[in-house]
Amino acid sequence: MILIINSLVKSMNFQDIKPKISPIIKVISTILITGAIGLELWNIYAIATEIQVPSSLNPIFWFERFAVSCHIIEAVIAAFYAPSRNQMPIQYAIYTFFVGTVGLLELFDRED
Repeated sequence: MILIINSLVKSMNFQDIKPKISPIIKVISTILITGAIGLELWNIYAIATEIQVPSSLNPIFWFERFAVSCHIIEAVIAAFYAPSRNQMPIQYAIYTFFVGTVGLLELFDRED
């Protein structure tokens, strides 16, 4: 897999690859962030009802919290800069929260 990606990068310009990979990243990111939210809600429910959560899931919880925190920061940045790019702040922040860095790259690629 790494060899395939490496050969793609060498043979094509990043601007040529971006339109092909960007939709895949958006779908995967949306699925993973939605899953992370569901996992955190399950954890909160387990704590509230005093259900024991396996300790082997702790690294997964910390990883998903880090990912959600990063996406929240990206969403705040998107909401701040969206009006300068003629975008609605709340709408673009939600979009960027789910797709991540791809949303910010799209925002900053837009002309004023």
